[in-house]
Amino acid sequence: MTVRAGVVVTGTEVLAGRVTDRNGPWVAQRLLEMGVDVAHITVCGDRPDDLTAQVRFLADQRVDLIVTTGGLGPTADDLTVPTVAALYGRELTLDAELEDRIHAIVQRWRSRMSSAADSEPLRAGIRKQAMVPQGAQSISPTGTAPGVAIPADDSRSLPAVLILPGPPRELQAMWSEALDSAPVAAVLARRTQMRQDTIRGYRLSEADLAATLRTAESEIAGFGDLEITTCLSRGELEMVTRYAESARTAYTDLERLIDKEHGTQVFSTDGSTIDDIVANRLSGHRIATAESCTGGMIAARLTDRAGSSAYVIGAVVSYANEAKTGLLDVPAEVIDRHGAVSEPVAALMAEGALKRLNVDIAVSTSGVAGPGGGTETKPVGTVCFGIAVAGHPTVTRTLHLPGDRASVRALSTTAAMHMLADALGSAPGAVDGSDA
Repeated sequence: MTVRAGVVVTGTEVLAGRVTDRNGPWVAQRLLEMGVDVAHITVCGDRPDDLTAQVRFLADQRVDLIVTTGGLGPTADDLTVPTVAALYGRELTLDAELEDRIHAIVQRWRSRMSSAADSEPLRAGIRKQAMVPQGAQSISPTGTAPGVAIPADDSRSLPAVLILPGPPRELQAMWSEALDSAPVAAVLARRTQMRQDTIRGYRLSEADLAATLRTAESEIAGFGDLEITTCLSRGELEMVTRYAESARTAYTDLERLIDKEHGTQVFSTDGSTIDDIVANRLSGHRIATAESCTGGMIAARLTDRAGSSAYVIGAVVSYANEAKTGLLDVPAEVIDRHGAVSEPVAALMAEGALKRLNVDIAVSTSGVAGPGGGTETKPVGTVCFGIAVAGHPTVTRTLHLPGDRASVRALSTTAAMHMLADALGSAPGAVDGSDA
């Protein structure tokens, strides 16, 4: 049986675009991984009528579970719990034990800030957050806002509802307990166990993959039992496939076909990202970056994960020519002769970072990100890369990337990560700059 869910993200700040929604995609991904189909993600402001309308809409779509995020704080506009409780016809009652727990959390925070004693508004806010709909189950807070799980109401044709706070850190920390709550567990018990596998390719076009999938549709038995979605992002093509265990053979056959048709362009079949691959291959190595047009974006990607200090030594953002000369020892005459956007300069930038920062491998970028600065011979989107590896010849490469300034910079960063993975790989010739 397929279990369906909907997600309601509340918050006028999200609706207005002042805050980017991180909860909807995160919740949807977690549910999909568990075999729950996500039918809708909706966003509404902090207005009871609008929230009620969203819940009724999802109920009309015959979802089995609704997850709401936000609107659980102590202030007047935090109305999710009373609004949903009213829709489900459940009175709010004070959970004294929960009130004491929230009070203890608040007191710990206040003691660190040497705050004054309790005030009546503070106690009122705590009491408000400890009000739980009758027959519902509270979820222990990690901030001050507890979650609430409300059972389905068949008489009103309303599905189970899981109400969680808006701060992503709090929501994610409460997720495991929320899934174990009786109302949610009862829904999840009805789901079909699903697998989800991800294949990632680089420099693989959507058109070519689509042609392969059409071939698979006619040649692979059970192909219709595979739920396939594809997404092109930052130059990489991702194919996510969800399927029941009974369709495992069909997926294995599809994986073989993709390897046969696009093996040289597929860099991951186990869900690993290029960032994962580079991080793993950097074990035991030291790396630095020398960046011009990417402005530190490669270094940001490399240091975006915990533990990266074990291998990332530093970065030089040599945007101006004098920085290339003064910080990376690129001779001014080389820049004059070839231009800052050239493979000779990219090579010297990487070699300069290798020597100056005493690392095993360095990557460089120098390009025309736009919108201005392009010429007939070096149009906007021209980016030169260098990979310097201790004890090996420096490798250079020039790409002509499409899109606006943001796209060129993002695609350049992705290209650099793939070149690094290639140079760090263990296959014969991996340090010679062959494509990832």
